[in-house]
Amino acid sequence: MLDRFAFIAMTGAKHAMGQLANTTHNMANLQTPGFREMLSTFRAVPVDGNSADSRAFVVESTPGSNWAPGTVTTTGNPLDLAIQDQGLFAVRSLDGQEAYTRAGKFHLDADGFLRDARAATVVGDRGEDIQVPAGAQEILISGNGTVHVLMPGEKQHTVIALLKLVDPAPETLVRQADGLFNAGPEPLAASDKVSVTQGSLEMSNVNAAEAMVQMIQQNRMFDLNIRLVQVAEQNAKSAGTLMSLSRV
Repeated sequence: MLDRFAFIAMTGAKHAMGQLANTTHNMANLQTPGFREMLSTFRAVPVDGNSADSRAFVVESTPGSNWAPGTVTTTGNPLDLAIQDQGLFAVRSLDGQEAYTRAGKFHLDADGFLRDARAATVVGDRGEDIQVPAGAQEILISGNGTVHVLMPGEKQHTVIALLKLVDPAPETLVRQADGLFNAGPEPLAASDKVSVTQGSLEMSNVNAAEAMVQMIQQNRMFDLNIRLVQVAEQNAKSAGTLMSLSRV
């Protein structure tokens, strides 16, 4: 009985630390544009094996992300874009696969390719990497993601690309290690229902006060489980002492 007690408490402490790591990650991304809060929960898992039918332990899990919109701030930077309501930008991650993000803080590299903060190239509606011609004097991006540039000597803006904007069901997306989201082996279709605002940036949707409360609760849960392990050890020693006395 005591080994079950200690095992449950030990796994509880271990996975409380895992849940605390998720909350710490959220806190570290309070100022990261477009970051989606990682959700945390516990679930019970039965132990497999002979004579283990009555045993169970808990593991931390991240069932998904919080897709509530973050605060939008005006920056005035023409390459900063904020998505209105739902939707994501399509980018090409460093492994060459199409991925998705809410972070609209873009910049131009030395070759004129439009990239995000992770150096992933922004993808157009035809799956191409968007490149701004050298010498472009002004970049305008309309609400539907159409990219216009003003070239030297010209009086009118020229359309060079259309941002690929997608609107998948959030539960179909999987967060990758680099913070981008993936929807499976096939690229998502572009959506004409997504709108963007130029010169604005959506910030993280993590609530600092709520995250601090979660950290306190998770620390207390860890401490409680460690205390239970210590109690189990004390009970085992007491039981051993009583057994020794019974043989005298």
